[in-house]
Amino acid sequence: MTTDDELAALNKKVEQQERELAELKAKLDPPKSTFVPKTDAEWRDEMHQLAEKRMSLATPPSVVRDWAVIPEDIVKGIREDRHAPTSATGMIPSSQTPSDARPAAGGGKGWLEPTRIDVPGGARTQELIERAVNATLPHGPEWGKGKG
Repeated sequence: MTTDDELAALNKKVEQQERELAELKAKLDPPKSTFVPKTDAEWRDEMHQLAEKRMSLATPPSVVRDWAVIPEDIVKGIREDRHAPTSATGMIPSSQTPSDARPAAGGGKGWLEPTRIDVPGGARTQELIERAVNATLPHGPEWGKGKG
């Protein structure tokens, strides 16, 4: 081996070690981030621009009117039908009565007599439920008892 060959081999070895050293440095000390947080105003502006872009793709009402998809006489009929009767009683001729006619609850006054809401089984069941609930609560079973 001549000196030139040895020198070329050494240069190659040095280059390889320099590359490995650069890779190790990159792993140990990664480049600093260029991220800069946006202000609230910048963020709102960006979101507003995105919303404007999205809405620019929507079909404006003028285009829909110009398409004339539905003939005008049908549209006019739809507009006039707003005041059509909505209750079923308007559909029944006055000479007939509904087949399921029955007296209105509360005598037709819109008021019902109040009904008592009670525990099935009476007062004894209510007392047992209260005891079970009081026993499980953090204040203990003595809750509600007078000192005596």
